[in-house]
Amino acid sequence: MQQRKGGQKAVGSTRVEAPVRVPARAPAQVAALAKEVRPAVVPARPGGNVAAVSPEPRPAFSPLIEMNQGEAEHRHFPRAQLATRFEVWVDDEAGERRFEASLVSVNVSVSGAFLESTFYLPLGTVLGVRFALEPGAAPVEARAEIVREERGNGPEGRSGFGVRFLDFSGQTEVALARLFVGMRLRAFAEDYLKSQRARSLPNEVERVVDVLAAWELLKATSSVSDPWQG
Repeated sequence: MQQRKGGQKAVGSTRVEAPVRVPARAPAQVAALAKEVRPAVVPARPGGNVAAVSPEPRPAFSPLIEMNQGEAEHRHFPRAQLATRFEVWVDDEAGERRFEASLVSVNVSVSGAFLESTFYLPLGTVLGVRFALEPGAAPVEARAEIVREERGNGPEGRSGFGVRFLDFSGQTEVALARLFVGMRLRAFAEDYLKSQRARSLPNEVERVVDVLAAWELLKATSSVSDPWQG
């Protein structure tokens, strides 16, 4: 890997634990990231059998959503102010790991993210990335391309680089989409499934198709119902 002017060179396959600065404007997200779910102890059943341990329900996860302000990695999608740990790596042509690091995001969207970092890689570098949107959630895994960088001289004085997602593994991009539209879709689906029409349908598949059709009809006939603008 070539050294970028003003940056640091990644050597061999050494793992870099990059110093990161957690964004001051997202304390709630940082606290949520560090919080562990404590199990609730259930009394033993009669006969001496130990009852199963059930976790306390996690609080609703709702990071601050804002519209894109023109960053290349977010394109026209809104972004969420979200501080979460990103594992990033670079493989060589033989598939061998030649670089890896752990960074923290400033924000995330369906199409990209900005990662705080004190080192830089060349623009156009393709990375593997893995991250979870909340504690205990299944990870999102993708390939991403570095599309821009900030060296402390950006509008917010931060240091790091923006990545654009190229493709995802195992349809994990659905988790990202749900971050932005999940609450609205759930509310719409729960309300629609109470309707006489939905209850009259013969099976679950037909009800799902009907909900999707009703949702698309709503979007086509009402500009305020665009979920990405919500």
